[in-house]
Amino acid sequence: MENLISLVNKIQRACTALGDHGEASALPTLWDSLPAIAVVGGQSSGKSSVLESIVGKDFLPRGSGIVTRRPLVLQLHKSDEGSREYAEFLHLQRKRFTDFSAVRKEIQDETDRETGQTKQISSVPIHLSIYSPNVVNLTLVDLPGLTKVAVEGQPDTIVQDIENMVRSYIEKPNCIILAISPANQDLATSDAIKISREVDPAGERTIGVLTKIDLMDKGTDAVDVS
Repeated sequence: MENLISLVNKIQRACTALGDHGEASALPTLWDSLPAIAVVGGQSSGKSSVLESIVGKDFLPRGSGIVTRRPLVLQLHKSDEGSREYAEFLHLQRKRFTDFSAVRKEIQDETDRETGQTKQISSVPIHLSIYSPNVVNLTLVDLPGLTKVAVEGQPDTIVQDIENMVRSYIEKPNCIILAISPANQDLATSDAIKISREVDPAGERTIGVLTKIDLMDKGTDAVDVS
């Protein structure tokens, strides 16, 4: 299984380097055929906190509005016990980042390089590998947060553009959906649950994750959420 995961990781990196990242096309692409775990949620749903908890490092940009504006393909590689943790970007080969605040800045800078420092989004992914003895071999795709309104500097189509991008990943039958929903909001209004049910009505490949448990109303219990 470890060899299989390693092979899929290498193919994903090759696809990204060759410009194949699952954009709409009349022909099926190799990227579309690969298994994936897509992280989906609305803005401020806690997606970043979930990913950082899995890695054990603060490395994702934070802020208001649409912070994640490009897909982030995050490959985790378990290294030998006691070895130093570091990160590498596909667009900066041979450069190792041991300062994870610098990783955060590079994600922001690389996003701006593609979008021209606007608030628009791009379907071209950023490919980040993290090597650490504290992770498991796993690949996740962090997608822009679903939103309901455009803000200043964004096109009127931004809401539909983000939804289309998310759908392009999660509608594939070999994609596991990690649907992030804050526990202090009604699940009936959860953007992640809504879109997941549309593409996976039986819930066979959807995993729901509740965040912000500490912000739940007094007297409520996360165990009661179903």
